[in-house]
Amino acid sequence: MAVFVTRYDFRAPDASPEQRQELFARAVRQAAYVDRHGHDVLLLSEHHASADGYLPSPLVVAGAFAAVTERIQLSVSALLANLYDPVRLAEDISVLDHLSKGRVSYTFGLGYRTLEYDLLERDWHTRGADLEARLQTLLAALRGEEIDRGGQRHRITPAPYSQPHPMFLQGGGSVAAARRAARLGIGFAPQTADPGLRAAYEDACRDLGRDPGWVMAPPRSGPAAIFCSEEPGAFWEQYGTHLLHDATAYQAWRDEAGRDPATATHVADASTSVEEMRAAGVYAVLHPDDLIARLQAKEIRVVTSHPSCGGLPEEPSWEHLRLLAERVIPAVRG
Repeated sequence: MAVFVTRYDFRAPDASPEQRQELFARAVRQAAYVDRHGHDVLLLSEHHASADGYLPSPLVVAGAFAAVTERIQLSVSALLANLYDPVRLAEDISVLDHLSKGRVSYTFGLGYRTLEYDLLERDWHTRGADLEARLQTLLAALRGEEIDRGGQRHRITPAPYSQPHPMFLQGGGSVAAARRAARLGIGFAPQTADPGLRAAYEDACRDLGRDPGWVMAPPRSGPAAIFCSEEPGAFWEQYGTHLLHDATAYQAWRDEAGRDPATATHVADASTSVEEMRAAGVYAVLHPDDLIARLQAKEIRVVTSHPSCGGLPEEPSWEHLRLLAERVIPAVRG
């Protein structure tokens, strides 16, 4: 069965405070809409100090989404756990677990921008060891164990709704990340569909005497972001620059970090023009009938939509979601 994921990061270059507030308010209304119309996952991402307003506070938005939804799963991916105090994070996760009745899952990431570590005064050079230590503390706190803080022992309250804790995964594109997930006893979300990463995780779990947990690998094929429109050509002409901003902003971060696109957390599109993007196919604008056909042929298995991509205006954003909800999903699910 096809999976429908609706993603928000709230990038909006040059947005006024009023425009940015409208994006957030619209997203909350859209979260309620996709919950009622069969979408499967609402996904939130995290980055800091981005000039275009990229979301720095995914837990706050997840709480707002939880309040207006009843069924849909919520995913925070990736949560940059090194930028949080682990005990305070455990408290927030526990409260959000109750608000959502266990519908929020988390993929923990190291992050790849030194600027974010500088902003929040974290050590970049020890980030791998620091992440594992913070997650060990987080897990212990959520399991109800006593935590040593300043020579005193404490337990966090309330305990989470999900026992022993919500679904947690370690994200990453390396064997080191796979083995860290195994040591922590949580699932693994490799950044690529490389079967070697899955094998490294599963082997490490068995070496530790544990059954492997959930592995959530990205799809091997299909566009990274799909937009639905009755007139795809007109959509590209009017709104392609919004999609281009999203692609070029991610590419700038990859260049800044010297990252291999093959291990990027966001599928790479190095296009420098809207025309290049249309040809590349990483961002796809499809007529609903075309999308239905490609889903039925299993050419596409995951539809990741991005209703506010690059600060998309209200009408194309809503048209896209309505076409998915009222034409595409009923057609492929009967």
